[in-house]
Amino acid sequence: MEQIYTIPVNEAFEASAADPSLGCPFCRLYNSLEQDELDLILGASMMEPDVRIRTNELGFCRDHFAMMLRRPKRLPLALILESHLAEQYKSLGRGAAFPGRAGENAAKKYAALEKSCYICSRIEYNFTRMQETAALLWENDEAFRQKTAAQPLFCLSHFAGFVAAAKERMARRDFADFYRVLSEQQGAYMEKLNADVSWFVKKFDYRYDAEPWGDAKDAPERAVTFLSGRLHEEPDTRREN
Repeated sequence: MEQIYTIPVNEAFEASAADPSLGCPFCRLYNSLEQDELDLILGASMMEPDVRIRTNELGFCRDHFAMMLRRPKRLPLALILESHLAEQYKSLGRGAAFPGRAGENAAKKYAALEKSCYICSRIEYNFTRMQETAALLWENDEAFRQKTAAQPLFCLSHFAGFVAAAKERMARRDFADFYRVLSEQQGAYMEKLNADVSWFVKKFDYRYDAEPWGDAKDAPERAVTFLSGRLHEEPDTRREN
């Protein structure tokens, strides 16, 4: 059931199944969406009035500000920042008839701004659709079920999202089969990861000094990636003024 909207999902699952070092396929999809949004906001979308209104209002999170700063072309970012800063300047309420109320409103607005991001909101909308597409594919495409079973892992956050999307859309029997496959797959990975982390800890006990490391040397790194995802990975960029 190959459709245009299923192609990115299929490609990510195929890549991670072929090369386990790539990790969670949903992390790959997230990072791809992120790069597309960065390209758009510093390119064609930057001068669109409706987009600028949203970026003035929402701003960007720390991660996405940092990623934009690493991009070669910095003039588009400066133009976005110019109007965004002007919008925030208005919120100060300088010279207001009731300074106390103006200060309270400004504090609330800036506190909310810290938790908002134009790029995050765009990614979240599209990423949710991708997880729904993956659930639909699993229900209707036997080949995709095999790709899912061949995944090295799903990071915990994306595992939760995938399960939630499947629960929302699948018949009860299909969901039961789906969760049995995914939970066994995740359980096997978690059991091995936990054993590796435990062995990493034991290797700092002198009694185990002569024992081989096995797969435990990078166990903390793998555990953090599993627990928090492998997000915000980007191609190398060259900074230019």
